[in-house]
Amino acid sequence: MQKLVVILGPTAVGKTNFAVKLAKEFNGEIISADSRQVYKGMDIGTGKDLDEYQIDNSTIPHHLIDILEPNDEYNLFSFQKDFYSTFNQIISNNKQPFLVGGTGLYIHSILKEYDLHDVDFNSERAKELILLDESELLEILKNSKTQFHNTTDLINKKRIIKAILITEADNNEIKNKINIEPLVIGITETREIIKERITNRLKLRLQNGMIDEVENLITSGISYDKLDFFGLEYRFIGSYIKGELSYNDMYQKLNSAIHKFAKRQMTWFRKMEREGVEINWLKSDEINEANLLINHFLDI
Repeated sequence: MQKLVVILGPTAVGKTNFAVKLAKEFNGEIISADSRQVYKGMDIGTGKDLDEYQIDNSTIPHHLIDILEPNDEYNLFSFQKDFYSTFNQIISNNKQPFLVGGTGLYIHSILKEYDLHDVDFNSERAKELILLDESELLEILKNSKTQFHNTTDLINKKRIIKAILITEADNNEIKNKINIEPLVIGITETREIIKERITNRLKLRLQNGMIDEVENLITSGISYDKLDFFGLEYRFIGSYIKGELSYNDMYQKLNSAIHKFAKRQMTWFRKMEREGVEINWLKSDEINEANLLINHFLDI
């Protein structure tokens, strides 16, 4: 059984910096568990902070960042496939893998070993399903007797169809899975500190080109609908660029939405704990405590 150190936590809590220090100490490489940092040209809005991977005049190797163009599709199956491939590569080099991020579904899929299949969303079956209304689609989904990993599958017709296709898939499984023993460390701070960090970070990002970044995506051919898909920063700035929101309204609504998002992330992690995932919660300055946990975990 191969050992994996997981560093998770809500946005703006300092996961990357924390993980980089640990990876340096334990000869590690970082696998990003972030659903948006896979995309090139989306740096400020996704908080890549690539400079943070620099430590003591060296760069900690990091994976699943900047691997796709924004108009490419990436999903949970893609992440699982890439994760196992990267994990195997890291351990074959006698390095220690660290899974780091805030996308709860991605992390959960590894810790709970989701059984996923690749799906052709342009198949004849997909064309059949698009002709049905939502109530008929939900009935098909209900009869599949599948437990949903993510209730957002039921939000709209397109997602319901995707969920049906996934449940009906019977091939293209991920082949290179291995048994993993995880140590999960959660980084947390008081709500007041997280709120302050989120607000300060948002101001800094807006001052340092986040609006230009979104404008460049639009110029490159990314639609406003796709911006919505990319999440809060891109959605609200897109509305500002379209003239639907004033700058002040965009800032206030975006700031509030990111605070709510951080709460939802914590809800995900608490749900994971209720399902039996042990999370060792530490403050962002408790690096020595993390060192002790990992030393014991790796039997160093």
